[in-house]
Amino acid sequence: MEEIHKLIEQAQQGDENALETLISKNTGLIWSIVKRFTGRGVENEDLYQLGAMGLVKAVKKFDLSYNVRLSTYAVPMICGEIKRFLRDDGIIKISRGIKETAFKIMRAREGFRSKYGREPDIKELSEYTGINDEDIVLALNSMRDVESIYKKIESDKGREMYILDTIAGNTDKSDTIIDNIVLEEKINSLDKRERDIIKMRYMEEMTQSRVAEIIGVSQVQISRLEKKILKKLREGFNE
Repeated sequence: MEEIHKLIEQAQQGDENALETLISKNTGLIWSIVKRFTGRGVENEDLYQLGAMGLVKAVKKFDLSYNVRLSTYAVPMICGEIKRFLRDDGIIKISRGIKETAFKIMRAREGFRSKYGREPDIKELSEYTGINDEDIVLALNSMRDVESIYKKIESDKGREMYILDTIAGNTDKSDTIIDNIVLEEKINSLDKRERDIIKMRYMEEMTQSRVAEIIGVSQVQISRLEKKILKKLREGFNE
């Protein structure tokens, strides 16, 4: 945990090597999320690049005082990047080459913001990525309409929402996918006894008295432990 926090701190200060190390360490997490979005007409490599951008955003926004692992905090952002792209990809078709260029530029833009605290101009992006000005403009223009439907607006109830929310039905199951991934991450972070209690109570549907008998404590203690564990699990959905 200490090593990861050090890498996060370095990445937030603009250290590209630290950022790449964090992406490398979380490659398995990104691919595990990508697998849940396959079969939607987009190549897995493209989904991975989107997921990596979500991780970069998570690193940038992560507060070292959070009582949660980076991987758990990053899951909703990784899913969010992929979900936003999938929602719009059926509307505007972009060539693979331009997509790859756009992904590279978006990654570079996030890195530049982290390092300098402002948006880069075209010339700076060109120097940062090695891509010529014309290709950068083409890639950014190709993504502009995609990004515009994700501008935030205020509903008549005063709630902040995206333009897309006003034109798209809520038929996507991705929110459930996100919750399941976060829950899995949170359960894996529990110690063995806590995992055993959750397994017996909610997967094997044992009573608290039966669990207490197996663990070797009182039913009252199991009740207290269960409340404590459930509180831990809920924390993952509040970040």
